[in-house]
Amino acid sequence: MSAKASVREVLDKVRAEGRDSLTAPEGKQICDAYGIPTPGEGLATTADEAARLAEEIGGSLALKIVSPDILHKTEAGGVIIGVEGGAAASEAFDKIIANALAYKESASITGVQVQQMVGGGHEVIVGATTDPTFGKIVAFGLGGVLVEVLKDVTFRLAPIDSAEAKSMVNGIKAAEVLQGARGAKSVDIDALADVLQKVSALVTDFPEISEFDLNPVFASPEGAIAADVRILLETGETVEPVKHSRDEILRVMNRMMYPDAVAVIGASSEDGKIGNSVMKNLINGGYAGEIYPINPKADEILGKKAYKSISDVPGDVDVAVFAIPAKFVPQALTECGTKGVPAAVLIPSGFAETGNQELQDEIVAIAQKSGVRMLGPNIYGYYSTWHNLCATFCTPYDVRGGVALTSQSGGIGMAILGFSRTTKMGVSAIVGLGNKSDIDEDDLLTFFEQDDNTQCVAMHLEDLKDGRAFVEAAQRITKKKPVVVLKAGRTAMGAKAASSHTGALAGDDKVYDDILRQAGVVRAPGLNEMLEYARGLPLLPTPKGENVVIITGAGGSGVLLSDACVEEGLSLMEIPPDLDEAFRAFIPPFGAAGNPIDITGGEPPSTYEATIRLGLEDPRIHALILGYWHTIVTPPMVFAELTSRVVEEYRAKGIDKPVVASLAGDTEVEQACDYLFDHKVVAYPYTTEKPVAVLGAKYRWARAAGLIKP
Repeated sequence: MSAKASVREVLDKVRAEGRDSLTAPEGKQICDAYGIPTPGEGLATTADEAARLAEEIGGSLALKIVSPDILHKTEAGGVIIGVEGGAAASEAFDKIIANALAYKESASITGVQVQQMVGGGHEVIVGATTDPTFGKIVAFGLGGVLVEVLKDVTFRLAPIDSAEAKSMVNGIKAAEVLQGARGAKSVDIDALADVLQKVSALVTDFPEISEFDLNPVFASPEGAIAADVRILLETGETVEPVKHSRDEILRVMNRMMYPDAVAVIGASSEDGKIGNSVMKNLINGGYAGEIYPINPKADEILGKKAYKSISDVPGDVDVAVFAIPAKFVPQALTECGTKGVPAAVLIPSGFAETGNQELQDEIVAIAQKSGVRMLGPNIYGYYSTWHNLCATFCTPYDVRGGVALTSQSGGIGMAILGFSRTTKMGVSAIVGLGNKSDIDEDDLLTFFEQDDNTQCVAMHLEDLKDGRAFVEAAQRITKKKPVVVLKAGRTAMGAKAASSHTGALAGDDKVYDDILRQAGVVRAPGLNEMLEYARGLPLLPTPKGENVVIITGAGGSGVLLSDACVEEGLSLMEIPPDLDEAFRAFIPPFGAAGNPIDITGGEPPSTYEATIRLGLEDPRIHALILGYWHTIVTPPMVFAELTSRVVEEYRAKGIDKPVVASLAGDTEVEQACDYLFDHKVVAYPYTTEKPVAVLGAKYRWARAAGLIKP
């Protein structure tokens, strides 16, 4: 019988009996079928059978109650360990049965599991659970009694390959212990990775397995063996998210983001109305396509012929922007479907966000039936700057560039707009997602991936509707373009009611953290960081290696910049003797070579220029961090101009390295930083952390995309 057939037989039997959990012997059958190592064991239904099994297996044994009604065996007095010999096993059998019946008189008892005791090495946990956002995920971490105390655990989407499995084993905080700290032998990493792969394959092949625990798994230099198995099954129906093909997504998104004709349903001539603001933004923003105001009570709005219904519009409409009360949306959406409008942008509130889930379900059903994709509801609209499209009731924005920004929240959307205006950040799009009744982040990523006007994507999100679809889209785009994510709700949601360690551990932000990293995105810790990453990442070239060098005019800044590098996972280059000597030729005797290179504060512009040139010229250096100190000898704008000039000169020669700068000084350094940013040098006043954080984000993306040579 094949492995899958063996597992199917066991699972069908369990479900036919109306159970949602497997007994330990059934769990062993599952493990045996997939080659997951477990100890030698047998099931005893009498004391005599327990004695016989004890003699056959030999050595020290653990006896455990087998009952579908008793999941927590130790709590019920259903586990006795260190049993040796037939007589002791017979006695332990009787005691376990008595304890179990005392714990739960009505319990159905299958028997007692007689299991070879295993130990030695380190206790780890290998598990899988069904996450409401991401579906099947696998977990690895420290096991045994430590698992829920230390929570040193990592997660990945299932299935995983060998490389991903090894990254899990080597990715926990205690990895050094497993790898052989203080001269100890390393555990068999390959054996642990193999167990992880097999568990991920099992839960992928059998999605009805809701939770799977191997805890503890004893990991040693000789291999890995699971001492305890717990398997839980889904009992209810699972609803799969609606899936759209990539071609279908692009067909709609291209028409929505670059429309030839826009209809405004609820257009108005009255100042203060949302339909009036949307019309003004479209007209005044320079949108060159057709604009069709829809209002049954008007003949003309802002110089444009108005129509009673979208059905009356003579030509094709690519996108309909809704600016009407929620109760009128279903009828208007039905008319959009009849007209063949591919996309509807729903600004109105009054749906699920106010508790009116029924109305939202109604419009979703209408949209699905009529083939209309919906953005929203409950959004501020969207901007597509390269098409001069400002389909929103908020203030207009027209600085074109390569950054696409999205937000689930209207308030965050306005913060994005304000930041963009203040910093003059060039954007390709700003999109509100609101309730995400239909179009969500993976639709947008699919569009931005192939959009030539977008070089970087930054997304604020509170949740993901279909985490697996998001990861698939993110893994494609991040090979070419950075994606920054600000995930709201970083604090632990609390362990959900779960019957397994893995299920309980998966109840907090660590799942999002690990799987977003698996997707290749850069996670921002806060809103300002998300916006600064979005602003800075497109300006920085991709580094060709890990060697980072700090050149600073202030020793104190150098120390703080070094601390920031450690925090961001950047590698400060160990300066070789010849390069050390070359730097020393330009700095005073009381300065300091090494890394950071301290040129001291009293040096003229020529010292800054010479050391920056050397940093750019030497191919062993891959990125530069500059620490500037405001002095009369080298004023801020002099530093900014010389740095920009030198960096541009080397770019013209084909030498383009990431250069970031921290400027300490009086208020004049603010203008200097603006000048540097304008010349593609990421620079900040009054902070050593921000420029290093942006450089760190660039490195995290480049590593995930496989663009840095080892």
